Amino acid sequence: MPEGALARAVARALTAALATGALLVTALPGTATALAPAAVADAPVALTGEQLAASWTGPLSTRGRYIVDADGDRFKLKASNWAGAQGTWEGSGSESDVANHQADQKSNNIPLGLDRTPISRILADFHALGLNTIRLPYSDAMIDDDTLVPNYAVAANPQLEDKTPLQVFDAVVAALTADGFAVILNNHTTTYRWCCGLDGNERWNTSQSTEKWIDNWLFLVERYESNKRVVGADLRNEVRRDTWNDPNWGWGNEHDLYNAFQLAGNRILEANPDMLVIMEGINWQGIPQGMFPHGRPTLTPVRNLSNTLINSGKLVYAAHFYGFTGPNHTGSSGGWQNGETNDPRYRDLSPEDLVRVVDDQALFVTEEGQHFTAPVWISEFGTGGRGQTDQKEIDWFARFTDILVENDTDFAQWPLVGWTTNGKINDNWALISYDDAGNRQAINDPGDWRAAHWNKLVNAPGKTGRVAEVDHWNMVDLDFADQNLSATMRRQADWSVGNRKGNCPDSQRLVALARSNNRGLCTDAGGELAKADTMWITVIDERHVKSGDWASGYNKLECPKNTYAVGYSVNGNAMAALLCAPSATPLPTTNRLLWFDRGDNRPATGGSTRSDWAPGAYKGQCRDDEYLAGVAYTWKWQHGGAPDALLCRPLS
Repeated sequence: MPEGALARAVARALTAALATGALLVTALPGTATALAPAAVADAPVALTGEQLAASWTGPLSTRGRYIVDADGDRFKLKASNWAGAQGTWEGSGSESDVANHQADQKSNNIPLGLDRTPISRILADFHALGLNTIRLPYSDAMIDDDTLVPNYAVAANPQLEDKTPLQVFDAVVAALTADGFAVILNNHTTTYRWCCGLDGNERWNTSQSTEKWIDNWLFLVERYESNKRVVGADLRNEVRRDTWNDPNWGWGNEHDLYNAFQLAGNRILEANPDMLVIMEGINWQGIPQGMFPHGRPTLTPVRNLSNTLINSGKLVYAAHFYGFTGPNHTGSSGGWQNGETNDPRYRDLSPEDLVRVVDDQALFVTEEGQHFTAPVWISEFGTGGRGQTDQKEIDWFARFTDILVENDTDFAQWPLVGWTTNGKINDNWALISYDDAGNRQAINDPGDWRAAHWNKLVNAPGKTGRVAEVDHWNMVDLDFADQNLSATMRRQADWSVGNRKGNCPDSQRLVALARSNNRGLCTDAGGELAKADTMWITVIDERHVKSGDWASGYNKLECPKNTYAVGYSVNGNAMAALLCAPSATPLPTTNRLLWFDRGDNRPATGGSTRSDWAPGAYKGQCRDDEYLAGVAYTWKWQHGGAPDALLCRPLS
């Protein structure tokens, strides 16, 4: 069809189709039941705030696939989303009319429920659900909003009168953390408009610059730096296609989510080293019609291009799953005109296929000993409770919670708090609903079929206690730009001017390189090498080759004696320099030459050997008990200066 007509058709389809998360759901009103709490035998044990606070110590970090507290004990995120501060206006009609807000719930851009119930009662109800963590969505608009929240919006909490949305957010954070909860901040939207269509919230930089987005994050993490129970920065919610452009993972342009997460995550850790940095995958790519490629990549790109932070113990990946969406289904209904495709939804999959797909899209990241190994947090999932009539949704929720139990997976249900109006629940997905008199109707009160599955999930056995320290293998990616992952070198001048350069986190050393795509691999396997307190050395020629001609006829870069490679730079595909760090103790000088100019040459056993960190490129990787001391390369035979061989030496 003509370009203009195609554009209009695509825009219509995208407007309807790209609501790809929980926020698309229109609640099914449920029939009210008695407000008296039910005696549910397997309901979670409700801890007091003092008991929850005593059960863990902030800040949090990671060890392999597990999140741990400051004592090294497993801290499983048992969470839900207390929504509202991201905004609830659906984008049409008057913002003052409650009918134009999600599920007829006007949040006034603060967490829902503060108009109906004292916050102390709300937190007691959170404890009764067995939660230990709250995901707090917010909008970037909140940062600069100096409008006072109307007093009716905090009627049950008069201490919050005459405050801005940010000041109310502050008070909620303070109350939650004082009551023992871990709080994870979630950048849900840019504007206060309800997510997730063509609404200006598609990407982190759709309605603002990337720098503004990062600045807002730095403002928040510095604001809460002294509160060690504000544990995480969930960088961006459900990144998806806008009218014309897809988000991508690693292309190096302004739509590159991988690069944006790298930039923001490391800036956040420089500002507040205690934060977990939480990265969601891509929620939707492509035009949602059968004739065009389309789908929900989620975390699949992480298999071959994972993120590396300046602190390897701070990265958590996240993913969202809802029964009404699918691996290639937008979640929309009403035919192709509304953006619906013919692909199966998650709730249509067989039990076996659902297990496989959830693993392929997310849970594979928890495999130990790979470059991508990290905890995975299912930071949104859910379905309607009272009033639910879709048997496929009911079956999906049962099967999906079984998967979370089987994999001992960290989770956060969507949403936590909603309203009850005239005896009916506005949003039957909420775990707790309050009427205008403050009466509660919660998942463990009579009549909610989800209770058994929720209690199964919260009470599920899993790993507890001390988690052993782990080795790390982390990628360096110079495909398009510098990747300075060393906190030390990020404070120094440009160490290889005019070249793309990368270096390992300060606790790691360079152990592998690839030909032709400029990727490297870092590790701390065998123990962190203690660094001497002297300058790091940039090697650009053969002046330090002292161990004989170990690659005759090739150019060589060799680290000086008692130093080891921690970084490298390239010009095009050609080697330009090695960055060598001084060791505090003498290092062995026994040479092992590792050629990889004609194929992969990686150890048969050891770290990150079952994962491809440089697809399509030959790779050389020293063993886990070695350090990299040199690189050989040539411009002969059209090799173009790409690395051909590594000089590996034993750690001891």
